[in-house]
Amino acid sequence: MLWAISRVAAPTFAALREKGLPAHLDYLHSQKGILVLSGGTVSDDGKEFNGSLLIVNVGSRAEAQAFADGDPFAKAGMFSKVTITRMRKGQWNPQAAEGA
Repeated sequence: MLWAISRVAAPTFAALREKGLPAHLDYLHSQKGILVLSGGTVSDDGKEFNGSLLIVNVGSRAEAQAFADGDPFAKAGMFSKVTITRMRKGQWNPQAAEGA
């Protein structure tokens, strides 16, 4: 099952991001067996991170929640809101993201 995880950055996100980034990236890499897509969300001008969007392929909401909770960014309290929504695969056009 696919699950979309949308996270809104907490006010402390910018101050903590740089220090926590290596552990966050290591965690995502360690989850490549279930991580379909991930990326930071940014302001319209692209200058400020304001959260993230991830899609995971796991068997239950509890597993998606455990994935989200296991991220060092989440453990550091860097998100003010996390929404997990089950989704279905519709269009899949990864080549459309080339150059983004």
